[in-house]
Parts: sequence; structure tokens; C-alpha cells
Amino acid sequence: MLGRTLLGLALLAPRLPAQVTLEEAAERARGLWLAHDVSGLVSGSDTIRLQLPGVGFSPALGPAQAARLLDRYLETAREIAFELRGVRLAGPDHGYAEGARRYVVQGTSEERQETVYLGFRQVSGKWRVREVRIVP
Repeated sequence: MLGRTLLGLALLAPRLPAQVTLEEAAERARGLWLAHDVSGLVSGSDTIRLQLPGVGFSPALGPAQAARLLDRYLETAREIAFELRGVRLAGPDHGYAEGARRYVVQGTSEERQETVYLGFRQVSGKWRVREVRIVP
């Protein structure tokens, strides 16, 4: 009887979503970047550090503030491509992705390139963006 009860409880228990790998999280971040969905990029993070061209490292920012700054930086750009060059674990709950961004500033035809480094941290089984560093 106890065995059937435990089996019934196990069948009724909610299923946890499959664990997302760092590579899958980096690919998702790439898609969000291309769509300029910066709110989606930083959602779920408690703090984010930014380094934008011409500006030093920011202090830790909340997701809403980080999204506003990133949105302001990206608003005049038309994305051409964002290629992931590498994804690496730096520890059991830390990882990094390096991307090559190609874009055109609105009103021009000159293609520009930047390297984008995304720092991730695994929180409650999900990889969250914690750092965005853009290098011309």
C-alpha cells in the first residue's frame, strides 16, 4: 500500500524543466541580442555589470537599469550578425561566451564590428547573464 501511495505521489509531482546548458543559454542570448530584446537578455539576473565602448566598467546594476543602458547603446544599430566564437565554463556555476557582432549604424552604410563578452552565472539551475562587455 505504501509503495502505491509513493508511486502515485511521484506521478503527481510537477516535472522540472530540463537543465539548460551554458551553450544553449549563450545561443538564446545571441538571439535576444539580434532582436535587441535587452530586457529578455538580463531578465532573471539580480545584478549586471556593463562595459560599453568609451565607458569604464559600471557598478552592479539592476536588470531594468542595465536594460535601459544597453537599449540606448543598441537603438541606432541594425544588426547584421552575431556569431558565437566560444563558450567556456569558468567554474561549476560560472561561464563566458564570446561573440562577434556585425552591425550598421542607422543612416550609414558602413559595417562595424565589435567583440561582445557575456558573463553567465547559474542560479537555481538556470544560466543568467551577469556581465556584458563590448570591445570595439
